[in-house]
This record gives sequence, structure tokens and C-alpha cells, in this order.
Amino acid sequence: MSKIRILVVGDIFGRPGRQIFHDLLPGLIHQHRVDFVIANGENASGGRGITSKNADEILQSPVNVLTTGNHIWEHDSIKPYFETHPILRPHNVDSALPGKGWGVFTSSSGCRVCVVSLQGCVFMDDKGMKAMNPFQSMDTLLKEISPISDIIIVDFHAEATSEKRALAWHLDGRVSALLGTHTHVQTADEEILPNGTAYISDIGMTGPHASVIGLAKEVAILKFLTGEKKKFKVAEEGLALNAVLCEFSIQTGKALSIERVRATN
Repeated sequence: MSKIRILVVGDIFGRPGRQIFHDLLPGLIHQHRVDFVIANGENASGGRGITSKNADEILQSPVNVLTTGNHIWEHDSIKPYFETHPILRPHNVDSALPGKGWGVFTSSSGCRVCVVSLQGCVFMDDKGMKAMNPFQSMDTLLKEISPISDIIIVDFHAEATSEKRALAWHLDGRVSALLGTHTHVQTADEEILPNGTAYISDIGMTGPHASVIGLAKEVAILKFLTGEKKKFKVAEEGLALNAVLCEFSIQTGKALSIERVRATN
């Protein structure tokens, strides 16, 4: 096989997100002839982090690896799973923290797919563990992973579009794809950069879209109206799966196509 098709699924949000991911993923794999699946599990448990129980549930679906982000440290039960399950925490945090931020996974065809989970810095100071400079972190990491990878996919979990685009240009031609997550809103700017790197500012969210980025509408509206903070409540309606489907040349590691995916029941 000279090409590989990779589906990357946006942030799975709460129980509704886990359910629609489970329901729709097999059909999407068949429909789009997908060879490898990456999903962001950052918000899988109540919208904040992921528990070991919910990780087991998600990994029963045909997904190859889970990326995460700033909420990964919310549940202690997930930490031992970093050593035994295909779950990545952000690469650019203190190396003394448990887990690893990248891994090389072999597809069914033998393609070596390196997946990197990376966290942004801009507007992220109060969100989880402090992240180190993602530009410098990737420059250093590429020296290690480039010789052992056919394809390199970076899930960049970041708030600022400017930071995402700047890093994409910085890495153009050195990684196969730089794909944004975190904002839960799928953007319409997917493209292949001049040197072959696939890019989108944000893949979007897998979960309840009749919401305020996953949060129950009434809770979010009350906070904006009065400043009052109510208990965090995951919305339940308007379920959709957001993803991107990318095709790459295994020989060159460059992107051949990228397209948005939005699927509902």
C-alpha cells in the first residue's frame, strides 16, 4: 500500500460523546476506507478529563490511539494507563509527570504512524499543567521521531488560532499533519500547506452540539448574564461526531488530501 487514510476525531465530550463515537465510528471506517484512527479523549468523562473506566469503554471501539490535552490530569485513575494503553498526555509538559506525549504505532499495513499530543501556551496559563514552548519542543522531538516514522500526526490542543497557524507553518514539510483541537468548534480552513503538511485550526467536538461547546445552554447563559457559576452540566442534545479524514503518501510522508467530516445518527 502506497497510501494511508487516517481519521482523526475531535474532542469526545462526556457520555453523549462516548455514545455517538461508539455508534458511528465503525460505519465511518467502512464508508471512508479508514486505515488508522486517532481520537482526542480530553473531555470524555463529564467534559473534564478521562477516567480509566471511560478509557476502557472508548478503546473497545476500533480506535488506535487517544490524544488528550490540559484536562488529562483531572482523574488519577488514568495515570497508570499511560504505561499500558495507547493514551498520550501532552508532550510538552514536565518530563517528570507520568506518561508520554508521543508514540509510534504500526497500522495493519505496516505503516509507522507517529502520533504527537501537544499543548499550546497562548491563553492556556490557567488550564492544566504548564506547557513548555511547543515550537522548541517539536524541533527537539523531530530529531528523535523523524527517522523512525513514515507519517507524523500532531494533535495541537490549543486555544489561539494564531498559535496553531504559526506552528503549522513552522512545521510545514516536517510533519504530515498539524491538527488543532480544544475549542470544540470545527473550522472551515482545512488545507495542505506548500510543503505537504495537512492543517486545520480545529477538528471540532464529538458530543452534544445543541450546547455551548458541550456545556448545557442554561448553565452557560446564566454565567454570562449574571456571573453566577452553576454546577458543570454536560448537554445531551444535538449529537454529532466531528473529524477530519486525511490521506498521506507513505513514501514521502506528505498529505494528499484533507477533508472535514461531520456525522450524526
